[in-house]
Amino acid sequence: MKIFIDTANLDEIKEAASLGILDGVTTNPSLMAKVGIKGKNAVIKHYEAICKLVEGDISAEVLSTDYENIIKEGEELSKIHPNIVVKVPMIKDGIKAIRYFYDKGIKTNCTLVFSSGQALLAAKAGATYVSPFIGRLDDVSSDGLQLIRDIALIYNNYCFETEILAASIRHPMHIIECAKMGADVITAPLSAIMALLHHPLTDKGLDIFLKDAEKWK
Repeated sequence: MKIFIDTANLDEIKEAASLGILDGVTTNPSLMAKVGIKGKNAVIKHYEAICKLVEGDISAEVLSTDYENIIKEGEELSKIHPNIVVKVPMIKDGIKAIRYFYDKGIKTNCTLVFSSGQALLAAKAGATYVSPFIGRLDDVSSDGLQLIRDIALIYNNYCFETEILAASIRHPMHIIECAKMGADVITAPLSAIMALLHHPLTDKGLDIFLKDAEKWK
C-alpha cells in the first residue's frame, strides 16, 4: 500500500519524506489556504516546490466545476511537472473531464467520493485514483470503512485499474483497516502517519534495554 501525505505544508512533507516511506502528496484549496498560499502564480510555485521534495504522484486540484474550465485548469496543472495528478471533483462535468484526461494520457484523482456508485463511474471514466472520504462519512454516522470494502469488491470484480486512495483519514487505525481491506493508497495527515511508529510496549521495552545496557559499562 502506498502512503501519501495530505498537506500543503513543506516542512511536514520533508519530515514524512525523511522516513523513506512517502510515496506521494495530496493537497486541496483548504490545505493551500492553511499555509497562506493565495493566487494562481503562488499556487503553481508551491506545487513546483512540492514536486522537488517527493518523487511520487502529487495531486493538484482544479477549482472549476464546468467541463471547459476543468479541462483548461487540468491541462495547465499537468504541465507543471510529470508527477502532477489532476484532482477532479465527483460531478457530471468532472466525470466527462476525467474521460478527456484519460484519452490524453493525463493522470487524474476523482475526489469527494462518498458512494460506491460514484467510485464505479470514476473507474469507468478512467480515473487513475478515486478518493473516498472515509472520515467525513464517519462524521455523519456512516461507515467510511465499509465504503472501502465495497469499492474494493467492485473493482476486483471487474479488474478496474483505478486505484483506491483512501482519504479523510482521521487516525492510525483508519490506515491499518484500509490496508487490511486492500486500499491501494492512503493519504493522511502527518500526525496519523507518525502515530504508526508508536506503541507503549515498544517504549517500555526500549527503556528496559537501555537501562540494562548501562550495566555493561
